[in-house]
Amino acid sequence: MTYAAFLESLEQPVPPASLPALLQSLWWDRKGDWHQAHGLADIPGAPAAWVHAYLHRKEGDPGNAAYWYRRAGKPVSEASLQREWEQITLALLEAQPDGAH
Repeated sequence: MTYAAFLESLEQPVPPASLPALLQSLWWDRKGDWHQAHGLADIPGAPAAWVHAYLHRKEGDPGNAAYWYRRAGKPVSEASLQREWEQITLALLEAQPDGAH
């Protein structure tokens, strides 16, 4: 899926079924459902830790966010929340088998 197609999918009431959990998490976050996004990011691995870090930063919990950034192997982001969301979304889309973005 391309980034443009991902953004277009936000016009739908639910994310595409083909989206992996972490992209669904970011989809729900963009739709304003932090709790749904957080639940979907509750899986092992550095990419999930990065999504978790972003979500806790957005929540306003910098201590918890810092923990998840460490788990992700990333520095605490100083980008705007919008920019970090874009960075994570692009990275996850690029990591998909088709690698389109």
